[in-house]
Amino acid sequence: MSQYYPPVGFHFKVEVLGIQANANDARFSEVSGLSVEAATEEVAEGGENRFVQKYPGAAKYPEIILRRGLLTNSGIMDWISKSIQDLDIQPKNVDVTLLNSSHEPLITWHLINAYPTKWSVSDFNATNNAIVVESLQFYYQYFTIDKS
Repeated sequence: MSQYYPPVGFHFKVEVLGIQANANDARFSEVSGLSVEAATEEVAEGGENRFVQKYPGAAKYPEIILRRGLLTNSGIMDWISKSIQDLDIQPKNVDVTLLNSSHEPLITWHLINAYPTKWSVSDFNATNNAIVVESLQFYYQYFTIDKS
């Protein structure tokens, strides 16, 4: 009988589909905000003051944030610049893939019609010994999941 071990959260890759990217464009140090929740509507019931009725609504997907060391030559940064500075918004699908110990896909989240909404860079501080980290924030409509 084999023992099950949960996957590690540090072995993953991110791909923006349809962008000619170099190998470093898939290397992110952090992905956050990958979740979904059911929106609900609260309705007070007449004559009943102990509780309110809660009805399910559409699914809500928060914006996703990707972090990595600052890249000076990046196809993803070219797309972000065109989207935010030039308002030339061209949604792309983004794949976030959790990898197993053999570097094979374990689970892939396909983010549909994503586009950048924010770019920021970490603070510069001469007293810290840290790399410069850029944060990229994307809106997307929804995601699907592929399990290997």
